[in-house]
Amino acid sequence: RDPLKYPPSVLTVGVSVRGVLDPAKLKSRRQRSWGVRASEMSKNTLNPIRAIVDGMKLTPNPDKPMISLSIGDPTVFGNMPTDDKVLQAMKEAIDSQKYNGYAPSVGYQKSREAVANFYSRPGAPLEAKDVILTSGCSQAIELCINVLCNPGDNILVPCPGFSLYKTLAVSLGVQVKLYNLLPEKSWEVDLQHLESLIDSRTACLIVTNPSNPCGSVYSKEHLQNIISGAVSLRPSGAFTVTTDSVFPDCSFHPMAPLSSDVPILSCGGLAKRWLVPGWRMGWILIHDRNNVFGSEIREGLVKLSQRILGACTIVQGALESIFNNTPHEFYQSTVSFIKANSEICYSALSTVPGLTPVMPSGAMYLMVGIDMDNFPEFQNDVDFTERLVTEQSVFCLPATAFEYPDFFRVVVTVPEDMMMEACARIREFCARHYRPCSTDSNEIDQ
Repeated sequence: RDPLKYPPSVLTVGVSVRGVLDPAKLKSRRQRSWGVRASEMSKNTLNPIRAIVDGMKLTPNPDKPMISLSIGDPTVFGNMPTDDKVLQAMKEAIDSQKYNGYAPSVGYQKSREAVANFYSRPGAPLEAKDVILTSGCSQAIELCINVLCNPGDNILVPCPGFSLYKTLAVSLGVQVKLYNLLPEKSWEVDLQHLESLIDSRTACLIVTNPSNPCGSVYSKEHLQNIISGAVSLRPSGAFTVTTDSVFPDCSFHPMAPLSSDVPILSCGGLAKRWLVPGWRMGWILIHDRNNVFGSEIREGLVKLSQRILGACTIVQGALESIFNNTPHEFYQSTVSFIKANSEICYSALSTVPGLTPVMPSGAMYLMVGIDMDNFPEFQNDVDFTERLVTEQSVFCLPATAFEYPDFFRVVVTVPEDMMMEACARIREFCARHYRPCSTDSNEIDQ
């Protein structure tokens, strides 16, 4: 047989001229090593959250029902359904039978126009050509890193920050440089530290606003300060990851309208604002009013989008109706509930000795600091949260997963009664294990 048509794994071997298998040759063939090896890219791909969680011994207390505050999925407990108008838009898209085939890799023109119209701002206008539809925000992030970075480049990533940035970058041979966020300043960027990390191989700056895992929302002034530092990145760019979900008393400022100098790729999606993460609909918004990216980055994004055939066509068909018909009350109800739960959690844990929660301003997360000196029997935040599961059946994600030890993240989308119960159990757990430091004892004596 022609070996070009039949690779070694399917070639017939050990056959005599009479067509009878030669046992000796067949045995020899079986003993050979196939030599199949995983690719270097797959070996270099690591999800820090999975690596840490999979290594934890999570055995809940059988006498207490499990309360998971670790999963960033607002649909888990069934208490935060999407709006009926969103469901109706999907039903109409299915019933139309217009969206059963392949779409262009960047998305339907009409769907891209809908996104552009929804997110255009006076200082940052958008057209359909400025929108790439993706399979969730995760693919949007992947395309941005892929189009901006080469092996040996580096990217600037917030710390604490979403672990996917590192997962995607390292697998490509791209170095991740972590810039610090400041918990005492509601997780604002340490601008001096950020600027110290920039060098000639810095390909992009990633800004997450509102933040996962912190729930912080940056002021207009702070974003302008970040942009001023990003000017040093020329000729590279920046990209932002945003959810638009901010609490009623806070203001959200998109980054793009604040500067025309820095080209920005903005990633978003339906997942968190419309409460449908499983629908896998995301997008990239290209803000480049001074044409710094030129045609090369746009063409690169198109080519990269052709590696798979893009986002779900049915959801694309529903986008215009989702944007136009979702009532404002739905958005307000969602963020009001998350804010109320955040306040319950913050108020409850603020009075627990040894814990320091940081009140968020948006998203669906709250970070809690652990004074490990007051909990000497635990080695670190991973050990702390593991034992919290064992004793109290409450699972919070250790912030080591975000490369920020001695904190844990709480997802605040659970029902209110469950949030209150979880906080009561955390208080009981801390009361059992808290030990005053020597400095605390001295202060008490005085």
